[in-house]
Amino acid sequence: MSASPETVSPVLSVRGLSVDARTPTGLKRILSDISFDLKGGETLCLAGESGSGKSVTSLSIMGLYPKASLKIAKGEISLLGRPITALPERQMRAIRGGDIAMVFQEPMTSLNPVMTIGAQLTEAIREHRREEGASAEHLARQMLDAVHITDAARRLTQYPHELSGGMRQRVMIAMALSCRPRVLIADEPTTALDVTVQAQILTLMRELRSEFNTSILLITHDMGVVAEMADRVAIMQNGRIVEQGDVLDIFERPGEAYTRDLLAAVPRLGALAGTEQPPRVSKTEPFIRTDSEPVLAVSGLSVSYGAKSGWFGAKQKAAPVVDGVSLAIKPGETLGLVGESGSGKSTTGKAVLGLVPFSGSVKLDGREIGGLSQSAMRPLRRAAQMIFQDPYASLDPRMSVGAAIAEPLVIHGIGNRSEREDRVAALLRRVGMDAEAASRYPHEFSGGQRQRICIARALALEPKLIVADESVAALDVSVRARVLDLMLELQEQMGLAYLFISHDMAVIEKMSHHVAVMRGGRIVEIGTRRQVFENPKDDYTRGLMAAVPIPDPAHYRRA
Repeated sequence: MSASPETVSPVLSVRGLSVDARTPTGLKRILSDISFDLKGGETLCLAGESGSGKSVTSLSIMGLYPKASLKIAKGEISLLGRPITALPERQMRAIRGGDIAMVFQEPMTSLNPVMTIGAQLTEAIREHRREEGASAEHLARQMLDAVHITDAARRLTQYPHELSGGMRQRVMIAMALSCRPRVLIADEPTTALDVTVQAQILTLMRELRSEFNTSILLITHDMGVVAEMADRVAIMQNGRIVEQGDVLDIFERPGEAYTRDLLAAVPRLGALAGTEQPPRVSKTEPFIRTDSEPVLAVSGLSVSYGAKSGWFGAKQKAAPVVDGVSLAIKPGETLGLVGESGSGKSTTGKAVLGLVPFSGSVKLDGREIGGLSQSAMRPLRRAAQMIFQDPYASLDPRMSVGAAIAEPLVIHGIGNRSEREDRVAALLRRVGMDAEAASRYPHEFSGGQRQRICIARALALEPKLIVADESVAALDVSVRARVLDLMLELQEQMGLAYLFISHDMAVIEKMSHHVAVMRGGRIVEIGTRRQVFENPKDDYTRGLMAAVPIPDPAHYRRA
């Protein structure tokens, strides 16, 4: 995998770190007795679910935790043998970016939108390497070259919004490494990226670690990434490290039930080879629909987002975002739609529900929806609902959960108040939640619970089709597994049809009866799950499959 870590004193040492949160009722311990060492040239992964304390640990090391709400109660953090826990902010600013640097999960929120890439890179170089003018710009170009960004001189003049997500993350890595730090903390640096871009970023981090002998503290909930990147791993749960050791030992002989659960929840590409159907999860007999006509039939679907104005008022025809897509989904079936960001997946999902203008034919529950007015579309919306990626953004924070789930019933005039309350309670129970949750608000629930609430809302009108757009992408691996099993169970019990949109090939394999692979607005391959996954015809499909991290560290050590 990598050069062996140095056996000398650790470059970063954390001993007995405990952090308290200030609450209206007093201090609450959220991080308890965290201890680990990071050696020179080593990658240590902090792994665990959201809320386990991974990010609080990293922010405490960097001195970036919000002082108004968090307090380091005890413990010692040492960098290159020097205690840094109680250093004043002026001295920490000199250390951050110099000896230790950090890359965050979402580069767009980490980069200044009104400064060019060059200005932001050279700012760090001037501050920590004392280079100015042409010399600083030359070093900035060198760093963009080092992270494999082409046409570096032009990129320096661009703004963050002009770059793709993968390129923005490369810029963040270039910025973090521009001052040759001894330690790089990477907090979920690939979670928001497509599988192929993720593979490129992980390869880049390994190359840079080797070139600059940088030690990496990698924070992730993706055990496939852990297997690919880590020399050692520390498993966190509820603010504590419950297990740590060599990555091979942890994967092959996990000592804690929590670690075993994390590993068991990882979808493994190829695990369903030889089978035609998704795994059965319901204990009841499957619901059988006698109608064999497709719930959704799409032919020649194209979407373009308006024309652009050229010189002297001339109109330039915009290239289609979706171009000639055809597909069909029958009751009780799932069509997995997979591809990278920008391939047209989400636009296709919106178009088949009539949420964006389109050309071509879309028949929903046997009725053509092209050209229908909003009022004419309203009855058809009962047949099809959508589940989005971010459940928190999908729910009105000012509405109780019960009101949010009941809203579709109110809009369609279904039932009186008492009947709607009973329906909401039944829907919550159906998705594995207590009926009392109806009186609470979205912020009081975890991400997985909020997604269950969104599923309950989508089921309120008893639809035949659900479009799930990256509906589990933001969830931890074990929570994701539970939500996917819930969706499979509901499909078996209710005969639901799913258009399941994702860039995660392992998730698509688990959920789908049929699979369509999109690239550049077109479907480049479509077939049964076995046809696409066991005998892919298109090079692009094979590339997507090859980029999936394999949750087996022995695989990477053999490579």
